[in-house]
Amino acid sequence: MTAAKAVHEHRVTSEVGRLRTVLLHRPGAELKRLTPRNSDKLLFDAIPWAGRAQEEHDAFAEALRSRGVEVLYLTELLQDALEYEAARDQAIADAIVDLRLGDQLRRIVEDHLRDLDPENLTQTLIGGLAHEELKAGHGLVYRLMDTLDFIVDPLPGLLFTRDNSTWIGDRVAVTSLAMEARRRESALTGLVYAHHPRFAGVEPVYSPSLEHVEGGDVLLLAPGVIAVGTGERTTPAGVERLARQVFAADLAHTVLAVPIAQERATMHLDTVCTMVDVDTVVMYPPVAHSLMAHKVTLADGDLRVSEPRPFLEAAAEAMRVDRLKVIDTGLDPVTAEREQWDDGNNTLAVAPRLCVAYERNIETNAQLEASGIEVIRISGSELGTGRGGPRCMSCPTLRDDI
Repeated sequence: MTAAKAVHEHRVTSEVGRLRTVLLHRPGAELKRLTPRNSDKLLFDAIPWAGRAQEEHDAFAEALRSRGVEVLYLTELLQDALEYEAARDQAIADAIVDLRLGDQLRRIVEDHLRDLDPENLTQTLIGGLAHEELKAGHGLVYRLMDTLDFIVDPLPGLLFTRDNSTWIGDRVAVTSLAMEARRRESALTGLVYAHHPRFAGVEPVYSPSLEHVEGGDVLLLAPGVIAVGTGERTTPAGVERLARQVFAADLAHTVLAVPIAQERATMHLDTVCTMVDVDTVVMYPPVAHSLMAHKVTLADGDLRVSEPRPFLEAAAEAMRVDRLKVIDTGLDPVTAEREQWDDGNNTLAVAPRLCVAYERNIETNAQLEASGIEVIRISGSELGTGRGGPRCMSCPTLRDDI
């Protein structure tokens, strides 16, 4: 494959600097693979209407474009990357490492994948390979597998591009996903950053081989200040490793380690808190004043960890602002709980005081607007079945500095 040389800037130092370029994944055949039989394993709470989910995602992308944001699609970038032999070899190796396959079936699957062109290989790696689709299948493992099983699992969670990679300054953290059903997502995204000409010269600051860290837990509160949630998905060891990596790369001076409840409703820090201005967050009321943080800094070549302090207090001090303003998710406890579950906190800032949010979170959006935040409302009835909102579905690769 030949490609015209082009220089593209990649840099993200905050949550709210004007968004210039974002990486999305338009949901495809992988959503149609979800059934009541496999949805729990693939981490979806309901079976989405795939066609409507695509319509909602297209409207999301168009809302961003209408505000001057360049939208990149992961599927298109991956297909380009798979033109390169090294990328193909790695993608296939990652797809067949599954211990369920056994040696004979693994060889058959490898041959099948090697016969596919980049477009069909991309679709198979994302959409999965069903038992009935492997016409050359035979042998003990193949015969004993349930005919409804997947030989290569689909990746419906790829919709949430924030989780498998996040940018910190001019470096990309290709994350280490905790849930088995999602680990190949990071592998595929890593191939794009490693092999696509658009990202030539980009250096990773984190890799999937390290301790578990997910992008939904990483908030760039201000230049040099990073909050990292630790709970269901990101481990304390992952926070420690990320802190060491960003300090070594001179990408931050302070990391706030923020323990959150290890529950699906609060799987990531960005399910309870996101930024909508340089000094303003939208936050789930039950955690707003109970959330704690440990300040992590580098001293004499090692990490110094403070005693826990209220998150809002520690964050304001690290950001050098008087205080962090808080906009609540909902006014009463029932509405707050409903809108937190419906990703009311999971906003995507397009610029300071301008954010994208799901339209169904009526009270949260009203609270945002009453506080002077402009809200771009999008539909998410089907997109939200995988437990994620506009921030989860977007990986900014370029924002203006603030």
